[in-house]
Amino acid sequence: MKTVQTIHSFDKIKLLADSRRMEILRLLMDSPATLTHLARTLKQSPAWIRHHILTLESADLVEISEVRKTGKVTEKFYRAKGGAFLLQEIILPNSKKPAIIFSGSHDLALEEIAEHLGRHVTLLSLPVGSLDGLINLRQGLCQVSGTHILDETGEYNTPTVRHLFPEHSVELVTLAHRTQGLMLAPGNPKRICKIADIVRENMKFINRNPGSGTRLWFDAEIQKQKLDPTLIKGYDKAVNTHSEAALLISQNKADVSIGLQAAAHQHGLDFIPLFEERYDLVLPYENQKALDPLLNYIQSADFRSLLGQLTGYNAAHSGEQIHI
Repeated sequence: MKTVQTIHSFDKIKLLADSRRMEILRLLMDSPATLTHLARTLKQSPAWIRHHILTLESADLVEISEVRKTGKVTEKFYRAKGGAFLLQEIILPNSKKPAIIFSGSHDLALEEIAEHLGRHVTLLSLPVGSLDGLINLRQGLCQVSGTHILDETGEYNTPTVRHLFPEHSVELVTLAHRTQGLMLAPGNPKRICKIADIVRENMKFINRNPGSGTRLWFDAEIQKQKLDPTLIKGYDKAVNTHSEAALLISQNKADVSIGLQAAAHQHGLDFIPLFEERYDLVLPYENQKALDPLLNYIQSADFRSLLGQLTGYNAAHSGEQIHI
């Protein structure tokens, strides 16, 4: 079975921005070919093909797979070094300050942290949900992730992290405990009291993105309550952040969503608490030095004061390392 090769080098990606080289590479993914074969297919001269082949070869994207000699004629067959290529590269700002990429579950406290640390470090957010954030961390697409995944055992985060990082190459540090629940229009005009009310015919629900900790909790809860998701109007309409969901409710584009009490409070919404969760930062040991400003700050009195201003946040265990 052929494999998919991941390209992280910006220089290689830039090289493949040339459509002619990309086409040659795609042909060689399909099957080996000589310069003559490629020239005939692309209606170009062998010398033209050779120039681009040498460039691809120097970038370690193609290789010679076979050399055939027929009399005085020697034919070299080239092939791509992967059955397909996945291009992954994050372009960072050119700045004297170090840039740290966060990918994971959206969190309001992290937004405040980014502003506070802005003089020393640029904290960039890629909110994709807890599960995809951990996958991005494993693939090296970010330096730190944030997660709040409730395992079937009733434990937060550690079982999932152990599964995705069996070599225990990361550490977990608690950012905060947060309250989540039903975010509702001011005055709760639809008289929503519990999860089961979401399936009512006149209800417009806004969901969270698949893989987010909130979505995983919600899907498990409606399964536990034996509620049919096809009866939930808006179940297939998802947003990536608590703030987006709260905004849609404040604009009368939805009646209810599951989200943070702090997000509901910021948008003047009613709120019914459902559960408290532990939100952890996950970081590879190799990134610890770069993340020291962040780790030091979440153990400070200033950070606890910041959390005190976010409704539904609890700083009692902020900064604690979780054993995995």
